Amino acid sequence: ASAEPADPLAPTLVTLAGPVAANEIHMDPNIFRLYLTLGGDQAMRYAVGVGRPGLYEPGSFYVGAKKEWPSWKPTPEMVERDPDQYEQYAEDGLPGGPNNPLGARALYLFEPGRGDTFLRTHGTNAPRTIGTAVSNGCARLTNDYVKDLYARTPMRSRVFLYPRDV
Repeated sequence: ASAEPADPLAPTLVTLAGPVAANEIHMDPNIFRLYLTLGGDQAMRYAVGVGRPGLYEPGSFYVGAKKEWPSWKPTPEMVERDPDQYEQYAEDGLPGGPNNPLGARALYLFEPGRGDTFLRTHGTNAPRTIGTAVSNGCARLTNDYVKDLYARTPMRSRVFLYPRDV
């Protein structure tokens, strides 16, 4: 008799090909996985949803802020792209809570000299979007699993978003 398969979205301890620095996030949008390095050759692997084509921004960032049940407001670009969906939130946004698109936790990605990039690694109120490229540029995890990532990720951690294959 075989056991029921574990939740395929659950964080998984993985062994990497070689040693890595601890407390770095490496995201591969091509396989919808994010890795939080633990040091040595160990990392936690998380399933993510990523930015849709044209909105995903690869690069090197750092965690400049962390928030629990963050409030959310669409960027002016989001309102311009899809006014029917976002214009109603343009002024006041949404308070934190279960109906908020940022979900239970958010890591705010910053760049030196630029500050807040408005890119986030966050929870979601739409868990069915994990493993897809549908967001406005952010990486999303289920609310349960973003809590795990959030608790393990120190402020100022380096974040590497790898390019998408075309």
